[in-house]
Order: sequence, then C-alpha cells, then structure tokens
Amino acid sequence: MGKTIAEKIIEAHLICGEMKKGEDIGIRIDQTLTQDATGTMAYLEFEAMGVPRVKTEKSVAYIDHNTLQTGFENMDDHRFIGSVAKKHGIYFSRPGNGICHQVHLERFGIPGKTLIGSDSHTPTGGGIGMLAFGAGGLDVAVAMGGGEYHITMPKMTRINLSGKLSPYVSAKDVILEVLRIMSVKGGVGKIVEYGGEGVKTLSVPERATITNMGAELGASTSVFPADEITKEFLKAQGREGDFTPVFADEDAVYDEVIDIDLSALKPAAAMPHMPDNVKSVEEIGQIKVDQVLIGSCTNSSLRDLLRVASILKGKTVHPDVSVGIAPGSKQVFTMLAECGALADLISAGCRILECACGPCIGMGQSPNSKGISLRTFNRNFEGRSGTADGQIYLVSPETAAASALSGVLTDPTTLGDYKEIEMPEKFLICDNLIVPPASEQEADKVEILRGPNIKPFPVTTALPESISAKTVLKVEDNITTDHIMPAGAKILPYRSNIPHLSQFCFKQCDENFAENCKKAGSGVIIGGANYGQGSSREHAALVPLYLGIKAVITKSFARIHVANLINAGIIPMTFVNEADYDGVCKDDELSFEGIAAAIKNGDTRFSVKNVTKGTEFEVNLDFAQRQRDMLLAGGLLNYTKENA
Repeated sequence: MGKTIAEKIIEAHLICGEMKKGEDIGIRIDQTLTQDATGTMAYLEFEAMGVPRVKTEKSVAYIDHNTLQTGFENMDDHRFIGSVAKKHGIYFSRPGNGICHQVHLERFGIPGKTLIGSDSHTPTGGGIGMLAFGAGGLDVAVAMGGGEYHITMPKMTRINLSGKLSPYVSAKDVILEVLRIMSVKGGVGKIVEYGGEGVKTLSVPERATITNMGAELGASTSVFPADEITKEFLKAQGREGDFTPVFADEDAVYDEVIDIDLSALKPAAAMPHMPDNVKSVEEIGQIKVDQVLIGSCTNSSLRDLLRVASILKGKTVHPDVSVGIAPGSKQVFTMLAECGALADLISAGCRILECACGPCIGMGQSPNSKGISLRTFNRNFEGRSGTADGQIYLVSPETAAASALSGVLTDPTTLGDYKEIEMPEKFLICDNLIVPPASEQEADKVEILRGPNIKPFPVTTALPESISAKTVLKVEDNITTDHIMPAGAKILPYRSNIPHLSQFCFKQCDENFAENCKKAGSGVIIGGANYGQGSSREHAALVPLYLGIKAVITKSFARIHVANLINAGIIPMTFVNEADYDGVCKDDELSFEGIAAAIKNGDTRFSVKNVTKGTEFEVNLDFAQRQRDMLLAGGLLNYTKENA
C-alpha cells in the first residue's frame, strides 16, 4: 500500500510511537521558527531547560508582530530575543525583514523537512512541500533542545484539484471554498494534502496561501507536493540545491477525498465573524466598503502585490475607502520598488505599511465604528481588528483591489482585460537583516539583555490527588484564542509579562473573569465545541494557569490549544454526554476526587461531582501516556526537567 506525502515525511522523522491513526507519535524536527509575540516566552522556556545551543538544523527568530513602538516593552523583547538568538545558535530576522512565514518560505524552507513554529500559520511551509506545524512556544523550545514533537497520528484528507483558475480568481478563493466545504472544525485530527492536475497550475506563493489558511480548518497541517514548480521557485531564490522532489504514491490511501474544479470557482468572501462563513462576492452583493487592507502571511507575496498594482495602475482608490498595503518581506518590498509597482500603488492612493503582521493581529489600522473592512488576511474573529463592532470580510487581493476602486464589494471578474503577471526568473537576494548566531566559541561572551517587562514562566506544581474548584466561566461553541487571550496594540506588548497580561484574559466574554479567578483561588472553565480554535498562542493556557485554572471541560477542543493546556499542566476534558454541558452553571462547585490516580492508572473516563447541584457527570480522559505523565508532573517544563 502506498503512502501519502505526510506519511512519507513522518516515517522518515519518526522517533517514537507507531504510525497508526489516533496513536501518539514523536517526530524529529529539522527547523523551528518563532515570532516576537510568542518568542520571548519560548526562549525563557528554552533557557529554563539549560541547553546551551539549539540542536535543530536551523532555528530562526523573527520580529514581525510587535513592531509598533508605543513604549519600551516591545523593543526590550526584541533586544532579549536577539541576544538569546546570538548566544544559543539561532538566526535572527530583524524588524523590517518581513513576516516569518513569507521570509521562511523565501529563504529557509526545504521540501521534505519538518518545521514547527510558535505561530498557528506555520503550515504555510506546506506550500513548498514541508511538513510544518503550528505549536505552542514550549513545544518549540523542547524541539530546539533536541526533543521530539508529539502529535496524534492524523487522518489523511486529499483534495483533488482539477482545471485551472479563471482570470481574477485566485488561491484565496480556493481555500475559501475548502473552508466552505469542510468548516472551521472539519480539519481537526487531519492532515490535508493537495493533488491532481490542477496543482501544476499553481505557483508556490499560491500554494502557500492555501496551506496558510489550512490552519482555519483546524487541520494539523496542509501540504502540497514538491515538483518542478517548487524547484523553479527555489532556483529563483538561489536555493536550487535545497530542492528534493516530494510526492504521494499513486496508490496512497486517504481517509477522505474532496474534488474541486478550479475552473468552476468564483471570487468569494468569508463574512463576519468566522473564516468558514463563505459566500460568493456576487451573492453577497455590492455592500459599501470603508477600508481595504492587503497583506498578512496569507497574501503578501510579490505575485499578490504585483496583481494588485496591475489593477490599481493609473487609477485612484475610492475617496470613501482607506487602503493599506503591507508587503510580506523586504525582498518583496524592494522588488516592488525596483519594478515600479510600488509607485503605482502609492499613486493610486494606497498607504504603504511596514513589512510586518500589523493589522492582521490588531496592531494598528483598526476600522471605524461598525466599519466594513475587506482584508486579505486569514481570520475575521469578532473584535480581532481592534474595533469591537468592526465587520471584517476575508477576500482575495483581486477582490480587495477591485473594491478599493469602486467603494463597494466588487467581483473582480467584472474588471475586463486581464493581464498575466510575469514573475522574475531571479529574485533579489539580500539577507542583510538576518543576523547569524555567534560561534560556539564566542557564545559564552554574549550577554542576555532583559528588560523590566520580562517576567519568568509561571510556576507549575505536580497534580494533586484531588481537585475541588468553582466553575468561574461558561462559554459557547467556537471560542477562539482571541477570546481567551486577545491580541492588539494595547495587549501584545505584555506577552512576556504574564501577571500584567492576566487582567485581559477572557475580557470579551466576562470583564470580571480575572478578578473572579483571583477571588476563587482556583477554577474550572466550561466550554462548547471547538474550544480554543485559532492562534497557537500558549498564553491562552499560561494566563489561565497563572489565574488558577485547574481544568477545562468542553464538548471538543482545537488541536493546538489542547496541547498547550497539557503543556501548562491544565487538564483538558470533554463531556462523554454533550447534554451534560447544559447541567453545569457558572459558580457551580465541582469535585474531582482521585483525579491524579485516574490519570496515572490510564482511566479513559472519570466521574466529576457537581457539589452545588448534587449531581455527577462523566468526562473523557483521552490522553497518551506521555500526556498523562506531563499532567502528573505539572506540565511539559517540569516533565522535561524530570526526564532530562
């Protein structure tokens, strides 16, 4: 029986476990990446392990999130990360060099290699044929220290692409169609692979757009084959020697197959407030637009922005629309300038933003009250833009550009003449903002620079025999990490300061959450389905840990978040009978008698007593043995130290 792309890469990197669906496996990690919103904590965790130098083939620290300087905090974090990188063998991508996923694709990604990053959109690397996973910072720290990365062996989904995209229809419309079909929960426990004749019509940047937003499916990761198109992309980057062909076997077996005819697709948009709330642009109609933002790790490649420039050339954006464009990397920015496309964008009335994540994470460019903002980004969660009632639509660069001109949501296929974008045979190579680490001989002389905002990792302790705690919060389905631990310009500078950050936890759901946790001393959270979807930010587990949360009981969890909870020593449980969700209320006192013994003994079900109601309900303890050991130890950091 043949193997899928993912199965081949996993098999080549397997350290422990068996490649059986649902089984815990540990794989060797070749590369890691971090960004500055999660990186400071990841490197504090790496330091706590006492490993002098990273053991990966390549580790890169990027500064791309917290680039807005309204105080000393962000700059202090950047200095800390830069000094840690220099000392411990990590390459350092300076502010202005670009968004981690765009730069990594250009300069470091290698087909057939494994990559984990402390950012949920790390699967962007699948566009070049890598097996790339978003993960919590602690998982990344362990990988940098030479430890394996553990996942549950996923199911395999194949998406067969046929045909060719019509003019003005783009890769963004492909992934929006996949989201429409599968939903934000449809990829949980799966790796999504793309195949079929249609793959040959897509460039690497287009493939990367699709794998990037695979994160919104809840998928473990997404991956394309590495073929001649991949080879040409690497050759243009001066990295032809990094090419290795990566294909699935013709007789590979998949758990699920979805067929999509590229030629049948139309421009689409994800409407507020979820990436799978997808309709065609034509179906939504010509709604008035207040803002257009083009960029993010999803759609900021040279190809994307050349397409936008060609649509806007010689025209002026609508007077009622604010348009911002953020190139994905210094390479993209410079090449736009050299070919004249940047002048076309500026002349059209676009505001050129920094080569960074920026508005995608609420770091500037928030829309007006109730404003409709079209964004080429990957998430449109409520409040993520920085405007509580902002109406965010996710669209392609082509739809964004057409709408910027008209002032209303516009189907770009109505624009008429379509000019093919000719990509250069060679990209401009200038890595002067990537700082290599000190040599092993010089590393001891490097001083780690710590600012006053950088606080240590929260203290965790071994799991007690029994737990008694109040239900401090009950929430509905599809709670995102933005609900749990918001981003934005006011909050992100404190990602390295868990005590200060705690006051913002769950603010959108209950403005008194932090205060209630402190009064209770310990607590339990009750959640609905797909709890913790979205970002890989481990802060959505570390802050609840700091606030005394002992367990989270839900109908179901998102993959990365459940791993982060276990890493933090918080017990994630699911209702055996989902109807029991209705029987637990806020302020109910819950008792977990003998929980440590149950986890130690390998029990898969456990009875929780609702002391307030005088009732009991069963929860699932679906943990691999390593996860059980981690929970008993009080989290991954304690477990790693104990097993060093």
